[in-house]
Amino acid sequence: MLDITESDLWSRLRSGYAIPNLDNKLVNYQTDWYSSRTDYLLRTIQRGSRYLYHVVEALEKRGMPTDLALLPFIESAFNPQAVSSAKASGMWQFMPATGRDFNLKQSMFKDDRRGVLDSTEAALDYLQRLYNMFGDWQLALAAYNWGEGSVQRAIKRQQAMGLPIDFDSLSARMPAETKNYVPKLQAVKNIIGNPEQYGLNLPRLDNSPYFTSVKKEKDIDVDLAAKLADIPVSEFKALNPQFNRPVITGGNNTSILLPVEKLSIFENNFANWKGPFSSWTTLNINKSERVENLASRFGYQADVVREVNAIPAKTVVKAGSTILVPKLENASDENIPAHIAEQAQLNIEKAGSGTKKILVKVGRKDTLASLAKRYKVSVADIKGWNKLRRDQLNAGQKLELQIAVVSKAHGKSKIAASDKKTKVVTRASNKPVRKAAIQSNKKSRRV
Repeated sequence: MLDITESDLWSRLRSGYAIPNLDNKLVNYQTDWYSSRTDYLLRTIQRGSRYLYHVVEALEKRGMPTDLALLPFIESAFNPQAVSSAKASGMWQFMPATGRDFNLKQSMFKDDRRGVLDSTEAALDYLQRLYNMFGDWQLALAAYNWGEGSVQRAIKRQQAMGLPIDFDSLSARMPAETKNYVPKLQAVKNIIGNPEQYGLNLPRLDNSPYFTSVKKEKDIDVDLAAKLADIPVSEFKALNPQFNRPVITGGNNTSILLPVEKLSIFENNFANWKGPFSSWTTLNINKSERVENLASRFGYQADVVREVNAIPAKTVVKAGSTILVPKLENASDENIPAHIAEQAQLNIEKAGSGTKKILVKVGRKDTLASLAKRYKVSVADIKGWNKLRRDQLNAGQKLELQIAVVSKAHGKSKIAASDKKTKVVTRASNKPVRKAAIQSNKKSRRV
């Protein structure tokens, strides 16, 4: 265990450097790049100051190099709300699939890839696994960026040619991003290790926790939680970026992070709060329709429903979806049920485009599931369109379906099973409306 009596976190961080130094032209280039952009460095350090103590502490407890605490500098500029063009998210930039592999849950209400505690734990688990696999921290970092399979294949090719398999030697086989990945980390290490040499005046970081975890008792609005803690909403979101909606669900099974100095203020204000803690609830959609129609039927403002659920204009909310809506006046202050908070999905489609109605006569062997599969719709949609209360169908029964228009190569369009708006089909065809799209064999990397 490292000496934690240092009063300055930077000294503690430097004393735990353990990844072998890299020295090449790319390191020199990246060092020059960062050192010439002190404003960018200081903004990133300011963001990271909330999280660095926790990351250093977690690394030390595992016996891992503290150099790794600077990795979010490269991944996200210490922005836990960062989202890449490849859909990687959070401070450690987990792809959706890799996040699920490391138990980072992603739902309508929460994305643990952005959670400070959960994502850090998962990232260190992953980095340790990669180190155990390659026995080399530089190769582990390359695999974190490029994918373990890519690094393994590069190693095999090098070995087959009798060539070295260190990072520097393998980098010729790497894409530009990965080739620069370890040099970027080395550059930041160099600057943090000797800031005076690069003309950087590092702000002091206390060697003590910035935040603490609080187990909340019930669902609570984000704005109210910030108010009770006496902090700006922006600061609350910086510590709790995993919450996707203006209400934090999960009842007492969810924790929030607050600045250490605000804990007692929050607890006192929470205990004395007399109003409702949450002003939001959920609505299950049984029939595909526009937000304006939903809002009119239930007495909501359409713009509010669109904004809080991030529903684009000119779209339809599909049957089977769950949306967040304001609680009506005098509604009870109850939690959103846990199963809804964890499993809720919101599916939308473009309104009034690319669909037509057909009538299908149910065959003797047809079921809702088989018809849904055949016509590329959902069971919930079929039930909603036809106001069905049960799943059982009767032979000869007629069902209305809204199915996709398939474009022909010459530009005209047709609809499978019908070229008219409505047509009775003697029996639902056994052929699918259209062939499934060919899936790409390209495997996305982790970040």
